[in-house]
Amino acid sequence: MRKYKLSITLAALTAVVISACAPNAVGGGGTTATSESATELSLVGFAVPKGAHDEAQRAFAQTDAGSGTTWSSSYGASGDQSRAVANGLGADLVHFSLEGDVTRLVDEGLVAEDWNSGEHAGIVSDSVAVLVVRKGNPKNVTGWEDLVRDDIQIVTPNPGSSGSARWNILGAYGSVLAAGGDEAAGEEYLRVFFTNIAALPGSGRDATTAFTSGTGDVLISYENEAILARQNGEDFDYIVPEVTLLIENPAAVTVDAKPEAKAYLDFLFSPDGQQIFASKGFRPIDPSITVDNVEGANDPANPFPTPRVLQTIDETFGGWDAVNKKFFGDDGLVTQIQTEIGKQ
Repeated sequence: MRKYKLSITLAALTAVVISACAPNAVGGGGTTATSESATELSLVGFAVPKGAHDEAQRAFAQTDAGSGTTWSSSYGASGDQSRAVANGLGADLVHFSLEGDVTRLVDEGLVAEDWNSGEHAGIVSDSVAVLVVRKGNPKNVTGWEDLVRDDIQIVTPNPGSSGSARWNILGAYGSVLAAGGDEAAGEEYLRVFFTNIAALPGSGRDATTAFTSGTGDVLISYENEAILARQNGEDFDYIVPEVTLLIENPAAVTVDAKPEAKAYLDFLFSPDGQQIFASKGFRPIDPSITVDNVEGANDPANPFPTPRVLQTIDETFGGWDAVNKKFFGDDGLVTQIQTEIGKQ
């Protein structure tokens, strides 16, 4: 635990490869480099941190270690992206929502077993689960307990494809435990929760798009996704619940990665890299890093308020192995509920 206490089809793979090869490679000036000395690196990641990586890659290209680097990138739902890499999509660096999406590549021999042995255990970005509501909060939503009201419709990604969905669902379930409820109460909550779901898009980014297009009353999201959407002109409110879940997103280089990819990963861990991610709404992985102003936050001068109770996967749920078996496996609680209610 880190010191921060607390067969994809050929058609689908082809689609991902096309995305990976799309013309979004960036260098020092934000354009594709053509110099023979340029080093093109490939990043495969979950959808949410694209804006942060775009800026970080430009900044990295201005350093000695990153001089001449350009990027081709593929972004999508975390589980889908991990499976694509396992099935042949090339990557120098992966950045996923869930630890299991990296360990899948460890099992395939594509990422080293010691990928998480460093100071931050491979975690590059932090966030918390928040509740996004319509401007002015017309349904008067204040916390997780309101999501099981009969007048609330929820938008959250599908846990079958999206890592952010799993964080969201665990945040909701954990709120029941924090209020003194037992596992039976948590199960009852999740049944009503899934009954109230209006849409289960494929990724966190798709969920934001569905909500901003008019679906649902509440979007469960990463805090950083809510902040970035507001930076990009979306006009909604978001609530950091008093009880919420710390979201920890891992990144790793692949075993055949170019050396510059490891240098870029080191840059992301650095204060400069973390400041860039903070500017896009991510909480710094090192709490000693001071963030003065974040556009789009509820309070730009104090963008990352401390929840009264901040739960973690390890301390609250016993780690991802236990979580996946209990909630998201073939016989897991969430899998069963989704099948019974018909929300899949």
